[in-house]
Amino acid sequence: MRAVAYQTPLPITSASALVDVDLPVPVATGHDLLVEVRAISVNPVDTKIRQSTAPQDGEWKVLGWDAAGVVTAVGPDVTGFRPGDEVYYAGAINRPGTNAQFHLVDERIAGHKPKTLDFAAAAALPLTAITAWEMLFDRLDVARPVPGAANAIVIIGGAGGVGSIAIQIARALTDLTVIATASRPQTQAWVRELGAHHVIDHRQPIAAQVAALGLGQPAFVFSTTNTDEHYADSIELLAPQGRFGLIDDPRDLNAMPLKRKALSLHWEMMFTRSLFSTPDMNQQRVLLDRISALVDLGRIRTTLADDFGPINAENLMRAHALIESGTAKGKIVLSGF
Repeated sequence: MRAVAYQTPLPITSASALVDVDLPVPVATGHDLLVEVRAISVNPVDTKIRQSTAPQDGEWKVLGWDAAGVVTAVGPDVTGFRPGDEVYYAGAINRPGTNAQFHLVDERIAGHKPKTLDFAAAAALPLTAITAWEMLFDRLDVARPVPGAANAIVIIGGAGGVGSIAIQIARALTDLTVIATASRPQTQAWVRELGAHHVIDHRQPIAAQVAALGLGQPAFVFSTTNTDEHYADSIELLAPQGRFGLIDDPRDLNAMPLKRKALSLHWEMMFTRSLFSTPDMNQQRVLLDRISALVDLGRIRTTLADDFGPINAENLMRAHALIESGTAKGKIVLSGF
């Protein structure tokens, strides 16, 4: 099967950062689905791993987690899918990736693709939707009010992949006032279109901008990027006993400043359930099916912003470069081989 992979971590400017290769088709065992990949999307995790993680000597490392495709075979323990089913999913960080014609995924972390979306539009959703859903409902527990706080959430990096779907989920399933950050006219327009009630500029101090809205101190902050830059402001703007969540990797995070307000800290990593085979691993399948239902009802839209064409090394390198530039809006998708 055709795939895109690498053997040595290299900068994206290197011609060998990603290459087209031919690999054996994997075999489904246990709870595995063998999926013919029709479309993928690219996430910051792809670029981080490409820059830092080498495969074993002589082997190829295939990146990619988001995918949408068709089940072609199932393992003996599979109960929820059969060949011919259209699926979408975000995969597992400790298994080969989706930048390949055929891919194995555990059925417990795969969902049924939204019927109203094509494969490209569906591939934009899984990783970011799981991340946003788990942060909102499993980590920040936004359904549980913070006494005295404004029923509001600040989403830092609202125009990125995770921010773009977090805004929509919050609007569709909660009564939170959504305050999103975006710094450019086109990204500010994007987050307003997705449903943000208020938009502020994260290139300026955000605590003062939130205070100027006159809503009171928000209960929640969801930091999707550049937490180092916004940590102090987040603590300032949050209500006492508020909740702060993040998904990125700040160089240094000191929890002591949270103590005075009794703020709680919540880190989300959507790969945790599959990495540790947690007893509730199948909750990712459940939530992906709920996202599909919301899409098909017209309450959530795809966050696809750019389609870079066929899945090959050249196009994937373009996508990695755009993500590394920090200027990507929504999700980048590639379709077919």
